[in-house]
Amino acid sequence: MKGTLMKRRAFLQAATIGAAAGAVAKPAIAQSNPEVRWRLTSAFPKSLDTLFGGGETFAKLVAEATDGKFIIQTFAPGEIVGAPQALDAIGGGTVEMGHTCSYYYVGKDPTFAIGTTLPFGLNSRQTNAWLYHGNGNALLNDFYAKHNVYALPAGNTGVQMGGWFRKEIKTVQDLQGLKMRIAGLAGQIMGKLGVVPQQIAGGDLYPSLERGTIDAAEWVAPYDDEKLGLNKVAPYYYYPGFWEGGPAIHFYINLQKWNELPKNYQAAVQAAAGYVNVDTQAKYDAKNPAALRSLIGNGAQLRPFSQEIMEAAYKAANEVYDEISAKNPDFKKIYDSYKAFRGEEYLWFQVAEYAFDTFMIRARARG
Repeated sequence: MKGTLMKRRAFLQAATIGAAAGAVAKPAIAQSNPEVRWRLTSAFPKSLDTLFGGGETFAKLVAEATDGKFIIQTFAPGEIVGAPQALDAIGGGTVEMGHTCSYYYVGKDPTFAIGTTLPFGLNSRQTNAWLYHGNGNALLNDFYAKHNVYALPAGNTGVQMGGWFRKEIKTVQDLQGLKMRIAGLAGQIMGKLGVVPQQIAGGDLYPSLERGTIDAAEWVAPYDDEKLGLNKVAPYYYYPGFWEGGPAIHFYINLQKWNELPKNYQAAVQAAAGYVNVDTQAKYDAKNPAALRSLIGNGAQLRPFSQEIMEAAYKAANEVYDEISAKNPDFKKIYDSYKAFRGEEYLWFQVAEYAFDTFMIRARARG
């Protein structure tokens, strides 16, 4: 009897130790890899595999990195909220995150423009340099926190085209009264030149041009513009889009939801966003040349903006920045950083980068 009792005690003790070990191990694993379900609202139509596709790629990478524990479902604009409402929806917790351009929200505060780009600002490489290594994204996130969001760079298009016009534009006078879809502070700047800026979503550009509701529209670059069919309703294709020399796209994340994520999930999100940031422009750079050839082959009339227009726009841009800086401390703080970085970057780019690119352009022209 005594021996049986001792064996029973030993078994219970072993079972208790085993259960305790399991209780320690399993919750630790569960805590580091919880099941998380988020919704991502995109500002871009599904037809644009470059931009809407960036959100899908991001969600796929996050799921794979977390063994399917962290699932993000991507929605097109209008399926939950429209692109103009995305910021409020994310900050308010209606959705956990979004894929959008900061400058869509300049109506709330012009400081939002800097998160995407400023006319006559940084190119895409310089933008990434400022965001990652010039304290740019940290400055932006200090500002975004006021709206309860946290942002990560998530794509760039490179220098954009100047857009599609129903008539030729040769002088500043030709811009007077012209109704143009144009986003961000560029609308204010073009307004100084006589343009009547319009805020219209990408999916509505074709019918707006077709009906004559607007006279011109800028979107991105040949690959996307061809998908939207803009060449069929506005034949004159101008360049460069001086208002978007290196526009950054961001993933906006509800600040509380971001802070609640385990560190390994935050790392997965950051890594996936970084991949999308590089992949988006790589895709544009690979696809744009053939798309431009196709557009020209189908009747698009390629035109450069005149020096007169470029100079007038540059002057107007600096006036707008000075006016906003004088009354908006948030804008001034971030713009001062951006402007100083731009000065150093173009000083460097005019040395090796410009010399190499200029030679290659001339060499190609010679055959």
